[in-house]
Amino acid sequence: MTGELAALGAAASWAVTALAIEGGARRIGSLTVNLVRLVFGFGFLSLAALAVRGLPFPVDASAHNWVWLTVSGLVGFTFGDLCLYRAYLVLGPRLSSLMMALVPPITALIGWAALGETLTRRDLLGMTLTVVGIGWAILERGRASERGPLQVSLAGVALGFGGALGQAVGLILSKVGMAGYDVLAANQVRVLAGAAGYALLFFALKWWPNVRTGLRDGKALGFSALGAFFGPFLGVSLSLIAVRATVAGVAASIMALTPVLIIPLVVVLRKERVGLGGLIGALVAVTGVALLFL
Repeated sequence: MTGELAALGAAASWAVTALAIEGGARRIGSLTVNLVRLVFGFGFLSLAALAVRGLPFPVDASAHNWVWLTVSGLVGFTFGDLCLYRAYLVLGPRLSSLMMALVPPITALIGWAALGETLTRRDLLGMTLTVVGIGWAILERGRASERGPLQVSLAGVALGFGGALGQAVGLILSKVGMAGYDVLAANQVRVLAGAAGYALLFFALKWWPNVRTGLRDGKALGFSALGAFFGPFLGVSLSLIAVRATVAGVAASIMALTPVLIIPLVVVLRKERVGLGGLIGALVAVTGVALLFL
């Protein structure tokens, strides 16, 4: 139950961070916001680690922890997020979000092949209902916000799949890398690796002038700090607790609930209207998650 509750907490945290990061990205761009949120996130993690462990930095990590968690951070934060945000540009938010619903089955498959994790029939039913419900809710909400035909391209589909694969592989690598190690410190290593990956990418893209410009936007920094607290700090830490405490595929299914949890936030904060189809999809997803808790 600990893992399932942590996964639900991660999904709720990511719903908040998604709206915060969107607000910052509109002002200074998604690439800049991603690096800034990781830097803020590492700061929050360091303060928490100092308070809880007495060590502000993961200096006690073993070589095993460093290697696996570094690769996990690069795959999840850098590769996965970069593919996802490029997919948003090529496919649009609706199809890109829909493809991220592939994360649970991909995670379950990799967890079975690499870690020997198995799922019960109830788990499989719960995962199926959750993924179907999430997809339904995303499509129905997207129809209300995106006008015109869907833009499907091979490059966009590849980017969307790359984003889902990055998230799934990142979760599995995290579970391997943090074996016997503290969750906060493990998250620090992942975030540090992700930030380093973006830093190298920015050198290649000559993006640093854009970062300097973005750092002058106080409102964007505020959005980034909020997104960092609920994302790399709280949400990712809870996700690591989740994959440690339960089967990775189950944890990924519950964490994939984020698009559904965003619905009440946009209704309250943005006064968006949600159609009947979106509500039914959300109900189906919640039913699936309820099965995963049993």
